[in-house]
Amino acid sequence: MIHSGAEPARFLDAARLADAIVEKVGKTIVLALPLGLGKANHIANALYAKAVADPSINLTIFTALTLEAPRAKSELERRFLGPIAQRLFAGYPPLAYAAAIHNNLVPPNITINEFFFEAGQWLGSPYAQQHYISANYTHALRYVLDRGVNVVAQLVAHRADEAPQAYSLSCNPDLTLDLLAARRDGSVDFLFAAQTNSELPFMPGDAAIGENEFDLILDGADFALFAAPLEPVALGDYAVGLRAASIVPDGGTLQIGIGSLGDAVAQALVLRQRDNDAFRTLLSRLGHDPDRDATVHAEKFDAGLYGCSELFVEGMLDLFRAGILKREVEGIVLHAGFFLGSRSFYRSLREMPRDVVKKFGMTAIGYVNELYHDENNKRRARKNARFLNDAMMATVLGDVISDGLDDGRIVSGVGGQYNFIAQSFALADARSAIVLRATRNARRRDCSNILWRYGHTTIPRHLRDMMITEYGIADIRGRSDRDVIAAMLAITDSRFQGELLRQAKDAGKIEREFELPKSARDNTPVAIAQALKPAADAGLLPAFPFGTDFTAIEQRLIPALQVLKSASRLQLAALLVRGLGAGAADADCLDRLGLARPKSVTEWFYAALVRGALQAAS
Repeated sequence: MIHSGAEPARFLDAARLADAIVEKVGKTIVLALPLGLGKANHIANALYAKAVADPSINLTIFTALTLEAPRAKSELERRFLGPIAQRLFAGYPPLAYAAAIHNNLVPPNITINEFFFEAGQWLGSPYAQQHYISANYTHALRYVLDRGVNVVAQLVAHRADEAPQAYSLSCNPDLTLDLLAARRDGSVDFLFAAQTNSELPFMPGDAAIGENEFDLILDGADFALFAAPLEPVALGDYAVGLRAASIVPDGGTLQIGIGSLGDAVAQALVLRQRDNDAFRTLLSRLGHDPDRDATVHAEKFDAGLYGCSELFVEGMLDLFRAGILKREVEGIVLHAGFFLGSRSFYRSLREMPRDVVKKFGMTAIGYVNELYHDENNKRRARKNARFLNDAMMATVLGDVISDGLDDGRIVSGVGGQYNFIAQSFALADARSAIVLRATRNARRRDCSNILWRYGHTTIPRHLRDMMITEYGIADIRGRSDRDVIAAMLAITDSRFQGELLRQAKDAGKIEREFELPKSARDNTPVAIAQALKPAADAGLLPAFPFGTDFTAIEQRLIPALQVLKSASRLQLAALLVRGLGAGAADADCLDRLGLARPKSVTEWFYAALVRGALQAAS
């Protein structure tokens, strides 16, 4: 028996703790590390180092969402990200296995499997792609058990005054709670190794556990939590967010995802509550009629929302502060399985009064993402649910592409997206909506994210429900293929509607005489800017609605660097000429990039381009 139930052994040195693990379980180690923030980095690195040094140790690591500081892909990105990485990630210990994957140096006695990637992180890694496991979030537990997990290593919070449950799984009760339950009922046996961290918020409720659950505890190895800065929210994202906010009824249930689209939804909901007239005006400018269309929800929140979201995103905290996230289910306003955010987000949770923080119920992912187990109560709680998930692409027939490319490579993973879409069909008054940008810039040209067909599917079209882009809402649940195509074309960027319509007609899926309505023929970024820029200039749609770790100069540089990244060769030439005519303007921005006093022709060239891009982005 691996787990003795005795008082845990305590260590101040991760290498000694790793020695104890090998002594207890032997040289075949199946290590489960939580998704995202909750990894015990020092323990993981110590076990990895032992396996590298001793080929007779067979180490399997099963995890997801390995967090790393951003990696620059160009010289300008390197100059921009370098100081930010030093400022924000200097205290975060890199995971040794991730460096080995990047450098193609994973020894044959070590296997690293992930079921969810940080977006785009491993596109260029054959090792990561070959060892990826495609799994719904709620199925990952059974795959951990199937592999014979014998060690779990997790970052935990500790507060002596919370005894007897003085430890908290905090950011990651998601799979660990069910693993511990399985160990208690005798269906699995493993060592539970904890690493305490003073920056990790103590989350009460289900996430709080007693010392007796642990076998080994590493103390005194604090490190700065991984805290990536929030992304800026563009006007196109706000157009998506405003539309998505209009489908959320008061008194309902909400799930949103991470990233700028999720932030846009949250800020739009805050605007709906705090400045309802402005919210209604912006909906009207986007073509909705809050006063006459019964499908548009523009009222202020009286009963409020209950949150049921696998990820506790930072925007949920702002919804709580705005008096929107307030509908309680057994004293809880939000149930979630894991969290990840900024430094200010972690600080807010750490400093939150106990009677407030207990309203945020960190719990098992099976509870959040599924209906079975206590199903009747969940159905009553999750009324009028709106599950909002991101996607990379969609087809005009309603297939959703969220996790991979048509050549088989995985960008991220399925996660819990399928779970929430399935719930939307299982609950009588629920809806799911896929939020996505209508276009993306790839290889310096704009491409449509709405396609005729694609060689990879995450969510098949028989589960199509609602799709939301910056250009509109396509309500396609239960509709015929012909009507779905018409609705999807109406939310497609106008530059790509004609070719998609031709393909639909050639396939016989829509009548030859079909024409797009006039209201859908001006789906352009310019039209979005005209509708929303006045509100952005007035401060209603800020680029960083929930704060930022970027300096004022960095905030000015971000849109300029985005302009350069997406510009064609002809556009780059125009920006260069514009920058040459700008003289000594924007010296502070150039100084931030180390280009204020160019030392070479290359630096002179970069300086001129940045000046031109700053002018274009202003």
